[in-house]
Amino acid sequence: MKNFYKILKDKVYKAIIACNYQDNDVVVFESNRKDLADYQYNGAMKMAKDYHKSPVEIAKDIADKLQNDNFFKEISVAGPGFINMRISDNALIDFTNVEDYEYESKDKLIFLDYGGANVAKSLHVGHLRSANIGEALKRLCQYLGYNTISDTHLGDFGRPLGLVILELSKRNPDWKYFDPNYNGAYPEVTITNELLEEVYPTASSKAKEDEEYLKEAQIMTTRLQNKEKGIYDLWQKIMEVSKKDIKKIYDRLNTNFDLYKGESDAEFIVPELLQYLNKLNIVEESEGAKVITVKEEEDKLDIPPMLLLKSDGGYLYSTTELATIYDRMREYNPAEIWYITDKRQELHFTQVFRASKKAGIINDDTKLVFAGFGTMNGKDGRPFKTRDGGVMRLNDLLDQVKAECLKRLNIDIENRDELAEIISMSAVKFADMLPNRETDYNFDIEKFCDLEGKTGPYILYSAVRMKSILNKAKENNIVFHKLNKIANEFDREVIIALNNLDLVLNNAFASQSLNEITEYLYRITTTFNRFYTENIILKEEDNDLRESWLYLTDITYKVTKILLDILAIKIPDRM
Repeated sequence: MKNFYKILKDKVYKAIIACNYQDNDVVVFESNRKDLADYQYNGAMKMAKDYHKSPVEIAKDIADKLQNDNFFKEISVAGPGFINMRISDNALIDFTNVEDYEYESKDKLIFLDYGGANVAKSLHVGHLRSANIGEALKRLCQYLGYNTISDTHLGDFGRPLGLVILELSKRNPDWKYFDPNYNGAYPEVTITNELLEEVYPTASSKAKEDEEYLKEAQIMTTRLQNKEKGIYDLWQKIMEVSKKDIKKIYDRLNTNFDLYKGESDAEFIVPELLQYLNKLNIVEESEGAKVITVKEEEDKLDIPPMLLLKSDGGYLYSTTELATIYDRMREYNPAEIWYITDKRQELHFTQVFRASKKAGIINDDTKLVFAGFGTMNGKDGRPFKTRDGGVMRLNDLLDQVKAECLKRLNIDIENRDELAEIISMSAVKFADMLPNRETDYNFDIEKFCDLEGKTGPYILYSAVRMKSILNKAKENNIVFHKLNKIANEFDREVIIALNNLDLVLNNAFASQSLNEITEYLYRITTTFNRFYTENIILKEEDNDLRESWLYLTDITYKVTKILLDILAIKIPDRM
């Protein structure tokens, strides 16, 4: 089943060659007119000019060759040169009975950078898309056979941490962490995530209003980055508390990372990187600062140089980003590195990618990918805000969605809260990955929690229905092993939909986007639900037909589960 589309394309290609024509990029479309055909080929029109023939004449030549293949039930030429193809029942049955879902392992490592949580600060709604899209892309890569490493690349070593430590020193001057002469074990101090969430915005506000406070924060940041005893030890304590909370929220989203490295790891590599770059003679001086020119001749827009060092000798995010790539190539040597972050950072990554290439940090065949995404806004099209106007915490949004799902859950069971959590995560994730990755979208809690329409709960409800049918068959000792016959158009629609699995997954991989998968999930579940409505599956008296329908139910469930697993969405036992 997995290779159906490839084989269909190959048959069309061979027919073209047999007619002494050439089309090196055969594209076969699924037909919009199911009453006329399953698939369509329109390439005759682009060949007409090269061969000085009408498209209809070329199409008829190709169609005549295809007619001889019993893979097809019917071949016809329509309009200005469309070739309509109806697949034979026997071919569909043969392919459907081969459950080849697995992909061979590929000797290729893809490194994915997503999440981007900031230590000592709450994850807010702006972190949602990176976590969801990044995790799903990682799982897609893994399913297609690629090796992966994922890293959340924490924001853990810049001025925000200097502000937090400074404010803690103002409130707790007696803490031994702030005594440079103290050499013993540090007494236990109480640092909670709730405390950190309050400390950072307070310190940030003070720094905006008090220039002296800002200068102190800058000094504290330098002390931290110099790994000063006490200050660095307190930072490690803060890291321990904050990372635990960050992991808890990522666990809720079913998002998992291999690495929890951060800016602090890159910070210690910067001196070595600078020494390496200086030897290459690609670092230039500009108004006292050190830069790397990355503009290319074919650029239509101005691409400014990448700032490596400021005039005061300090460095920026772009420097640590370059150091991170330097470190990743040295330690892991990935074939590709994918960055899943806000699309507004595209210029930053363009500069860093070009500097990496210019400096020879990456291999000639290393692929650096920027998978930028649009903004998620509230129902009114504006950024999600708290009642007091602040940025909404991610946990608060997830709780709101869960509350809405609980309100709609009309069953009284022991694990009702757990079920609402699963359903709410499906609502959040499916809605987040339904639009094109680069598109801004509005998150409507009521709409996306609905059991009807293009929503996560609808997909889950359909999956649970499939599972229920299969469980009842098992309880009644009804066995099924294969597809015996195609009884009607609804059976056929399910099979044709399932045959697109390979095409959808590879298109999603090529574009680093998930909307093809979410749209496909909606298609196969709605197609199955029509099939379910028209066919009385378990009560069918014809054993061959009942077996066929149960087999179709089984493979539809398997494909649905594969796709939901890629999206990191769990399937509950009931709804």
